[in-house]
Amino acid sequence: MAGDSDDAAKTVNGFYAVYSTFHPSDGIPDAAGRAKYAPFLSPALEDLLKRGNEAEQAFAKANKDSPPLIEGDLFTSNFEGATSFKMGACKADAKIAHCAIGLVYDDRKDNPKVKPISWDDTVVLVSTPGGWRVDDIAYGATWAFGNKGKLSDTVKSAIANATE
Repeated sequence: MAGDSDDAAKTVNGFYAVYSTFHPSDGIPDAAGRAKYAPFLSPALEDLLKRGNEAEQAFAKANKDSPPLIEGDLFTSNFEGATSFKMGACKADAKIAHCAIGLVYDDRKDNPKVKPISWDDTVVLVSTPGGWRVDDIAYGATWAFGNKGKLSDTVKSAIANATE
């Protein structure tokens, strides 16, 4: 289904174009941030991010001197985020698509001796009446302190930690 793969790739490109405007991205986006991402998010992911932001706010209010529940970049494997992205291949059926995204973090402008790092994450999309929408991101970090698992699990964990 090449047409489905192409449409899924367009959604991923749009999502990361918005993501690029937030660099550095930090934690769960607030309402204004989610509004920018909204055209590319599934209803389920949009709701999860909203609930995560609400939990983060409640936690911060109850724990004045504590760090946020989620620090660093939520949408990539790297804490500092990505400075560039490149679409990889997408595989789609009628209901779900998986798109590889090549990401790079290049900090040589501020730190010339540090080499850029690169990795691949996988964006999971679902077919909605409005077209393909990002539903999750599977982190592809291979280094010790990279994000592991999935974006959705990270946010769900933060929500659970906020209420403990």
